[in-house]
Amino acid sequence: MHAYLSSSPYIDSDHPDVAKMAADLVRDCASEEERVKACFAFVRDSIKHSWDYKLNPVTCKASDVLKHGTGYCYAKSHLLAALLRAIGIPAGLCYQRLSVGDEGGPYCLHGLNAVYLQRYGWYRLDARGNKATVNAQFTPPLEQLAFTIKDKNERDLPEIWAEPLPLVVAALTSHASVEAVAANLPDIELV
Repeated sequence: MHAYLSSSPYIDSDHPDVAKMAADLVRDCASEEERVKACFAFVRDSIKHSWDYKLNPVTCKASDVLKHGTGYCYAKSHLLAALLRAIGIPAGLCYQRLSVGDEGGPYCLHGLNAVYLQRYGWYRLDARGNKATVNAQFTPPLEQLAFTIKDKNERDLPEIWAEPLPLVVAALTSHASVEAVAANLPDIELV
């Protein structure tokens, strides 16, 4: 579990602001699940999804997401992983391949998290941010993610990554605006 508890360049759980926020969020929580839910709800509800709100700057590092209060799904997942790691709860990154529109191509990756809960094992949760068409919740052991798989070219990718995929980091660090990221969303080839 060491990799899922460690601080890193993009999941900088040892950053003072991230560590302080994590401690503040869980101060009155009595159980592991309450601590996870508090961190999840904060990222889902208080950090604005960059595209939904057309907010710059483009963020990637967890501490930058916290500082600017905005991030694409990938960046929000970096912050949630960092908050959880800061309080000693193993957290990783997961991805789905989804249609950019309502159905069919083009496709892109969507970032979410997995957390290791003592009671259930690995559990996926999605702090993307709710809106009229999205209702992600923390309801273990049942998953209630932001998106469901709708067509044959979409996928729930089974891996739990300790670090962000390089193509996700490249998309977030090589484009200067949310519009540029939206025009260059990361995707993978299905095999």
